[in-house]
Amino acid sequence: MSIADQLSDVRSRITLSAQDCGRDPRSIRLVAVSKAKPTDCIREAYAAGQRAFGENYVQELASKSEELADLPDLEWHFIGHLQTNKAKLAARFAHVVHTVDSVVIARELGRRAARERSTPLPVLVEVNIGGEPQKAGAAPSEVDEVMSAVATQPSLLLRGLMTVPPAGDREQSRRTFETLASLRALHGGAAVLADLSMGMSGDFDLAIRAGATLVRVGTDIFGPRPRRPY
Repeated sequence: MSIADQLSDVRSRITLSAQDCGRDPRSIRLVAVSKAKPTDCIREAYAAGQRAFGENYVQELASKSEELADLPDLEWHFIGHLQTNKAKLAARFAHVVHTVDSVVIARELGRRAARERSTPLPVLVEVNIGGEPQKAGAAPSEVDEVMSAVATQPSLLLRGLMTVPPAGDREQSRRTFETLASLRALHGGAAVLADLSMGMSGDFDLAIRAGATLVRVGTDIFGPRPRRPY
């Protein structure tokens, strides 16, 4: 199948998953995860109507953004772990950052965004629901502190919460997604945290049932990714 065909299949599955739980499919946005994929693949997905793309590495995002600058309405979502020394590039090239996970990152990204942008940078707070030491993300008990740090930065706009569940277990994924939805309710609900970024190729149906508004799908659109080229 071509990228366009696989993209169409994913969109159909999103629609069916939404309808199965009584949600409007238009309330769910697909972020095509293009990390480690050549720009030709992004162009093919763009030609098929895809506009939001997710990247895990700031340098790769910056390079692709410059190479694809001829494509109007392209929207870059940074979905990887953000380090303070990469905040400047993220502020310059990303349209949305999903992975603000500490007060330090919120402050540095805000400082950089104030210099690099003329409009506030939309951000989500990443939450490590499972407490996995190998993964980034704020602990659930730290969400309020990180949200408050974002709120003190005029150059940042708080959009929601994001999580990555433990790999390979759909039941754990389901519980993780439901926990993130509960955290949103605890911290002001959709009026404060409009977006829930959760769900990938193997579990986005569960994420949609739990309330996801952004699903991050790579493999089911572009196929298995090669080794990191950057």
